[in-house]
Amino acid sequence: MDILRRNTDYALRLVVNLAKHHGDELLSTRVLAEAEDVSYQLACKLMQKLHGAGIVESNMGPKGGFRLSRAPEDVPILEVIEAIQGPLRLNRCLLGDGVCERQDSCPVREKMGQLQEQMDGYLTEVTLGELAQSRKPIRKQGKRRGRQK
Repeated sequence: MDILRRNTDYALRLVVNLAKHHGDELLSTRVLAEAEDVSYQLACKLMQKLHGAGIVESNMGPKGGFRLSRAPEDVPILEVIEAIQGPLRLNRCLLGDGVCERQDSCPVREKMGQLQEQMDGYLTEVTLGELAQSRKPIRKQGKRRGRQK
């Protein structure tokens, strides 16, 4: 089982692309979808979720599109993850008090709670700005040109 769902991975790629263009013109969903190899329909749904969470803002019209609502350094990736797939929890018992009747005596819960805190802390520290700076250019694989042997 993946901790991060495929849609979350796609959404992260879309917003990292926006982070690389922060301060530039707006980017359309079609441009983002093509650049990140995400279907246009799925990109539209993901951008709507991100807009609803306040991570991106949009303008309508022929020159419309999306941009980050804040500086990339101010957007932790945990916020993007939770906007797309909800709370990221290692175990159901970590969702809150009262979820499990054994939580007070469970020998596993304490250690899982510590790991959850480390994971949340790390995903809060890593920002879209950091990912945008470390991103390498994408090379599309196409047909090789030249002589055939």
